[in-house]
Order: sequence, then structure tokens, then C-alpha cells
Amino acid sequence: MQAPAVAAPGTAAPRQIGTAAPRQIGTAAPRQIGSAAPFVLSRPHGTVVAEGVDARFASAGEAAAALRAGSVAAVVGALPFAPDHHAALTAPVALRHQPDPVGDVTVALPPVRIAATLPTEDEHLDRVATALRQLRDPADDLAKVVLARALLLRADAPVDPASLLARLAGNDPSGNGFVVDLTAAGGPWTGRHLVGASPEVLVRRRGDLVTCHPLAGSAPRHPDPEVDRRTGRRLVASEKNLAEHAHVVDALRASLEPLCTDLDIPGSPTLTSTRQLWHLGTPISGRLRDRSVTALDLALAVHPTPAICGTPTAPARALIQELEGDRGFYAGAVGWADRDGDGEWMVTIRCAVLDADGTTLTTHAGGGIVAGSDPLDELAETTTKFGTVLEALGVRR
Repeated sequence: MQAPAVAAPGTAAPRQIGTAAPRQIGTAAPRQIGSAAPFVLSRPHGTVVAEGVDARFASAGEAAAALRAGSVAAVVGALPFAPDHHAALTAPVALRHQPDPVGDVTVALPPVRIAATLPTEDEHLDRVATALRQLRDPADDLAKVVLARALLLRADAPVDPASLLARLAGNDPSGNGFVVDLTAAGGPWTGRHLVGASPEVLVRRRGDLVTCHPLAGSAPRHPDPEVDRRTGRRLVASEKNLAEHAHVVDALRASLEPLCTDLDIPGSPTLTSTRQLWHLGTPISGRLRDRSVTALDLALAVHPTPAICGTPTAPARALIQELEGDRGFYAGAVGWADRDGDGEWMVTIRCAVLDADGTTLTTHAGGGIVAGSDPLDELAETTTKFGTVLEALGVRR
């Protein structure tokens, strides 16, 4: 059952969102963005910034219903990995769009160090081995599970979430970055921020056009250009990674077919990349059958995909809960939707949760485990994926 909203929307007509002239965010000091904004999403095609709070929702279902009913003019924030856990969604006073991504790699941050590995590397290897026994059991229908581990980080002084966003987005070739105030989830999430630079589009809606770009199957980048190219070519030809990617595409097809017409799904993935990794990606597009379905509705319909959970979903989620416990907002979704239903939601990876005191951060990294996985390779993949956050923070490994 969905958790109740922390604060129900007011009965007064919501203030108009997006009618004022857009604020020039890209040239403003990063601190000015985060100190007032409960939400920022930087993307290569532009930046969305929420200003002020009209209502908060810990229930994604209630937020989606309020948006469809016109009780609020927009919803922004984060969805947790577990759909029945509290969300952190906000109806902002205003939603601003500007045409450029944010980012500044010169922003100063305090020294940060790794305080703990959660769990230890040996324990993570044991978890992968446990998953492989289940995956290789002919009597078990589990085909893929995504297992993650975490690093606990300590800063010598408070880290400003907007400054971390600026470093993350500035370090990302496409300008990807986000920061979300998690206070709407209540309890231990009050005052915490989710900050990251996800490369993966969960779902985007513009008018009746719906697009997704799932990423599954990866390989580390190499500083030597020729070695790097060979690595990418091997990834495209990898049966293990192609099978892992196919699980994600099949699940998205099943989720989107009832909601979309003219669904266009290429027969094979293509290469996409970040600074740290090559990924297999498949651009998916379709046309909405019903224009009342919002971007938030679409996000709830497709989340969680096998890219961050596994397949079939129920046994994969059960094994994750057994081995990892609660993931919180890691492997959830972060994004926005407006009163027209348009919006964009990203998969919550390459991210960290910044505690309210600003000196403690927790960052996760995971990898898809299939029957053909090698535990040491899976451990190495998580180490590579930590690089997005650690490099932005200047953490030495």
C-alpha cells in the first residue's frame, strides 16, 4: 500500500508554473541553485529547476493523482527503489527551464575520504556467488538480478549539494546531473539530498511522444583510444551482455505496449558511453494511446526495470531484499512532470545520498548478474561505477 502524503496539497489554486522568464542558471553560482531549489535536473538538452514548495508527497500514487486532477501544476523529486516505500516528491511553486546543462568542475569541495565499504568486497563476492547458485539452478526461474554495494564517505567540512551537482554535471560529457531534497519522504530522510549524474533515461514524455533509453551491459573505458575501441567492440559482441540487455528491453516492451502505439524498438543495442564506462543502449519510442497519462504515470508503470532490479521482477527484488536490505533511493528514479503531462525521469544511478549535516555521503554501485557472470568481474564493475561520484568529490582510491 502506498504511504500517506507527508502534506496534502492545499485547496487553493496552485500558482502558475513556468510563466515567469527563465532564470539564467548556467552562469549563476552553483550554491545559489541548491540553497533554494528542492530539485534540479541537468540534461544535455537543458536544465529544469524547481523553486519553492507548495506541497510534499511521500506517496507517489497521491502525487500522480494530484497532477492528473490539476490540483498541482507540477511534481518533481525522487522515487525509491521499492515502490511501496516513501517517495520524496514535491509540488513546487515554480518550475524553470533553461536551455543549457549546469556544471563547473572548478567548484571547490572539502576533502573527502572513504570511511567504510558496505559490505566488504569479500562479502559482496559471497553475495554474487549466492545469486549465481540460484541463477544456475534449472528449477529456478530467476534469469537476472542486480546486486549493489556501497561506500560510506566522510568529508572534512559540509559538502554543499549544489556544488557537488556542479562538479558531477561538469564532469559528465553530456552535462547530466541532479539534486533532490529528500525531506518529503519524512523520517530519516529529512534534510538529506540525493545528488548524482545518471546517464540512463527511464522515460521521457513530450506531447504524445514517449521515449526511453535503457542501459544494460557495460565495460570499463580505457585511456588508450585503440584499446578503448576494442573494448567497445567486444561489448557489442558479448553474448552475456547482450542477453542481460535483452531482459531490460523485453520488460520495457511489456510495460509500454498497453500504453503506447507505434512502439519502435531496434532489434539490437548500440554503444553509448560515460567517462568511466561503455554501455549497451537501446533507444525506444512510441506514441501515447491516452494523453492523460503523465510522465510520472509512465515512470511508475515501467519502474523498476531489469536494468536495476532483475527478471522476473518479484524473485529478483526478493533476493535483493534478502542480500542487501533497503536500498532507499538508489536504483529508483528522479525527475519531473508538469501539468501538461510532459516530463523526464532518470534511473537513479551514479549517485550519493548526502546526510543533513553535509559531512556524510553514501554512494552505491551495482551490476547485473546472470548465469554466465564471473564474481570478480562483477566486483570490478562496481568499482568502476563508483568512479563517477568519487572523481567529482576528488576522492583518492
